[in-house]
Amino acid sequence: MSYAGPEFESPQPRRPRRRPLTLALAVLVPGALLGWLLYEGVGGAADGGNGTVAVGKVTSTAPATVSSTTADDRKPPLPLKGKVVVIDPGHNLTNFRHTAEINRKVDIGTNRKECDTTGTSTNSGYAEAKFTLDVAHRLRTLLEKQGATVKLTQDADRPYGPCVDERARIGNRAKADAVVSIHADGAGSGQRGYHVIMPGRVHKGIADTRRIVAPSATLGKRIAADFGRVTGTKPSNYLGNGTGMVTRTDLGGLNLSTVPKVFIECGNMRDRKDAALITSAAWRQKAAQGISEGIVSFLHG
Repeated sequence: MSYAGPEFESPQPRRPRRRPLTLALAVLVPGALLGWLLYEGVGGAADGGNGTVAVGKVTSTAPATVSSTTADDRKPPLPLKGKVVVIDPGHNLTNFRHTAEINRKVDIGTNRKECDTTGTSTNSGYAEAKFTLDVAHRLRTLLEKQGATVKLTQDADRPYGPCVDERARIGNRAKADAVVSIHADGAGSGQRGYHVIMPGRVHKGIADTRRIVAPSATLGKRIAADFGRVTGTKPSNYLGNGTGMVTRTDLGGLNLSTVPKVFIECGNMRDRKDAALITSAAWRQKAAQGISEGIVSFLHG
């Protein structure tokens, strides 16, 4: 009878030790191959699609440099930046309620005249003061868009006036580069057209226009030319000998000014044809545009 102890049993076959390595390789190799293919595809695209792998190429993730110049910096400067323009809307809608105040006499250098008047109107009742303020508002908008600092002598914000001497002082205190007083005439029927009033030479009492006569004449000529061109109207047929230019020494708003200043009578409110223009909002916009272009031309000149 034979006996076989444990040491005499037939040896069992050993389990292979390389199986985990094989499994790992089976997982890693396809992943590596996929990574290589992706890298080649990206590298090829970066290199112009020629299939060459860029060895050692580094793709920067830093944000692109942004220029510090903004769109606003590239805009051309506004043509009237730094310029001051004073607009003087003639008369005041409520002057008629303050007859004692507006009839008070003020010193205009050459003599004494009323503080202000009520102004005129069309035959249908459209008031000059309403017209002048409307054109002034339109003109202010146009000038401010070009960078000008614009001041009004009145904006329906006071019961009457201001008086003609104060209107001049407002422009003087503002150190305006140009002042334009807006009006419309009240002449007889059949008398049509616009005219610009410029200061004459006055050196008397508190008035001294000697330094502003020449620049005011230039301002007046520029406004007259552009006003006629833009509005399509003609110079006055009853003042200025067809030039639309008039010089006066009896207006306190001009006599007391120390800065370039003119008046413009945009038309005759008592003439039916002129009145039709004056009461048209579209024409008033043209009037403002013509005055604006004359001011711009003067300030650039």
